[in-house]
Amino acid sequence: EQPVERRNSRPVGQPTNLTGLWLDRNQLTGGIPTKLDNLTKLQELWLYGNQLTGAIPAELSNLTALEKLVLSSNQLSGTIPASLGNLTKLTILALNNNQLTWRIPSHLGNLTSLETLSLRDNQLTGDIPAQLGNLTNLETLRLAGNQQLTGCVPTGLKEVPDNDFARLGLYFCDGTPPP
Repeated sequence: EQPVERRNSRPVGQPTNLTGLWLDRNQLTGGIPTKLDNLTKLQELWLYGNQLTGAIPAELSNLTALEKLVLSSNQLSGTIPASLGNLTKLTILALNNNQLTWRIPSHLGNLTSLETLSLRDNQLTGDIPAQLGNLTNLETLRLAGNQQLTGCVPTGLKEVPDNDFARLGLYFCDGTPPP
């Protein structure tokens, strides 16, 4: 029997029109596939609550339509790619409860549409970048649980209504304590 010929079809496995991918709490293991960068219309990527390991792929920065990136509660390690600062449509960036190290990239200050930024409970170090003060739409900011953050909280973040600044033990850069 002859196989059926498929005409005018795209190859299986390339859902180029996909706008949302929700794979949270599925016990997924391994790394985040770099091939996700082919999903150029993707607006939401939810992978929280799995057992994903390895680094956050810098290729995710090619998903320029992305509005929500939620990678919380995995076992991701390494640094936060500075290239995520290119995702200027992001309203939610949640990377909390992982094993991320090094510094908070100053490029995240480019995400001026951001309403929620959660980086809590990682192993981030160094100063909180002054550029985060540019995030004027921010409503929620979670940084606590990164015991080695130093310096001060950028004064531009004073108006963030939902924050955990007091748990950081850091003052604002103008010398005032957090509420």
